[in-house]
Amino acid sequence: MPIVGMDAGIPAGRVVVVIDVIRAFTTAAVAFERGAAEIACAPSVEAGRELRRRHPDRLLVGEAGGLRPADFDFGNSPSELSAARLDGRRLIQATSNGTRGLARCPDAAALLAVSAPNVGATARWIARHHPGVPWTLVCTGRTAEDRACARYLAGLLDGSAPERADLVAGIEEGAAEHAHAYAQRPASERVDLSRDLPFCRDVDRSGFAMVGAVRTGHVVLTRVPC
Repeated sequence: MPIVGMDAGIPAGRVVVVIDVIRAFTTAAVAFERGAAEIACAPSVEAGRELRRRHPDRLLVGEAGGLRPADFDFGNSPSELSAARLDGRRLIQATSNGTRGLARCPDAAALLAVSAPNVGATARWIARHHPGVPWTLVCTGRTAEDRACARYLAGLLDGSAPERADLVAGIEEGAAEHAHAYAQRPASERVDLSRDLPFCRDVDRSGFAMVGAVRTGHVVLTRVPC
C-alpha cells in the first residue's frame, strides 16, 4: 500500500516520505527558511538530549506531549521558529511522531520529510531523482491532516491534479481533532495551535524538499531546492 501508518512494515528500496503536518515537519520547513544548515532528527526527546551532549553548539528543538521541554531552545512550533535567526545553525529536532517516524526507515532508496508547505517541491524532487521507483507515504499521526497530505502528494506523484482545498480542509479537520484532544487535558498540559496553524496550512510556501540521510541513531535532513 502506498499510504501507510507509523507501524506498517516498509520494504527496502522504496522512496519513503514521512509526513507530519501538525507540526514537526512544518517546523522543520520554517527552520530551513530561516537559514538552518541541517536538522538532525532524533527518535525521542532523550536521544535528542544525547545528541546535544555530543554537539553542544547545536540548537535543540521539539516537544514532549506537545510542549517544549524546559531544556530545549525552541518548541515544536513553526510560529516560534519564524522569528528565529538560524543562519548557518545546525539543529536537533525531537518530536513524538515526525522525527520518530524518520528513524524507522533505514533502508529506503530515498527518505524525505514532508508537510503541506513543501509538498509540491517534494513531488518534484521525487519525479526528478527517482522516476519509476515505488514509493510509500508514512502518516505519522492518527489525525486527519497527515492523511490529507498523503492523498494530495499521492495525486501529484500519480500525475493527477489534486485539489488544494481538500488538503487545507483536511488540515483544518486534523487541527480540530488535536484541539478536542488537548481540551481533555489539565490546563497546564494543553497546547495552543492557533499561531502555528497558518504555517501548517500554507500549501507550497517552501520551494524545497527535505531529504534525509540515515546516521547512527538519527536522520539528518537537508534542504534541497526544487
